[in-house]
Amino acid sequence: MKKTNAGYLEGIISIIFNLILFALKLWAGIISGSVALVADAWHTLSDSASSVFLIIGTKLSRKKPDNLHPFGHGRWEYVISIFIGFLLGIIAYEILKESIVQFTEGESANFGTIAIVVTILSILIKEGLAQYAFYLGKKTNNIAIKADGWHHRSDALSSVIVLIGLFLKNYFWWIDSVLGIIISLMLFYAVYKILQDSITKILGESPNKELLDKIKLIIDKVSEKDLHPHHFHLHNYVTHTELTFHINMDKHTSVDESHKLTVLIQKRIKNELHIESTIHVDPIK
Repeated sequence: MKKTNAGYLEGIISIIFNLILFALKLWAGIISGSVALVADAWHTLSDSASSVFLIIGTKLSRKKPDNLHPFGHGRWEYVISIFIGFLLGIIAYEILKESIVQFTEGESANFGTIAIVVTILSILIKEGLAQYAFYLGKKTNNIAIKADGWHHRSDALSSVIVLIGLFLKNYFWWIDSVLGIIISLMLFYAVYKILQDSITKILGESPNKELLDKIKLIIDKVSEKDLHPHHFHLHNYVTHTELTFHINMDKHTSVDESHKLTVLIQKRIKNELHIESTIHVDPIK
């Protein structure tokens, strides 16, 4: 499945289920007077917003390269992931603030059977959506879909915490407030992971050891000489990846010979690793 099709499909399915869950959770939260359940409802609605961002980002990333963007528009995927992260951060802050207010004022929630049923249903659906998003994200290597999956997972975990609180309500009056605080902290952690992954890829990253080993193996097959590949830089544009690095060659090697060798290495890297590479030759004695 293509990245674009996967993004549209995951986004649409998420929006439908999230809107249904939002209505159910909000209704149950208002009836029971639970800030944790209401917070969980708004968390679910934020999932719908993130899915809308995912669909928009998927459409923008499909645009072909142009004069202003010769490397394509694939990095819209990372930009959308950052939007999702900030949206989740705002929700986390609001939940934290409301939970602290409820705790300081000594308010407690009146949970009932409806709240329990809705919470269990939410856990099952949200974890199912998370697993589906992780599957599509891994299959298509789409970081925005993975971010949406984390959004679903955080919602499922927050519902698990709410469910635990439902069974402890008779023992601790403050359980709803504390659960709200715990949920907000979980959301802040999810924000951190989403932003860390997206920003790292936008700023640029070093190739991992596995990729370096593959590149060095290709170079060893092409040339018997020790070219000492070094100074690697990886540039991920989502739709394609570019790699630049240096190799050492005897300064008496002709320009023509150096060119033929580097072109051969570049072709092998492209054919075997699907990476566009640019090689700089460092002359040595």
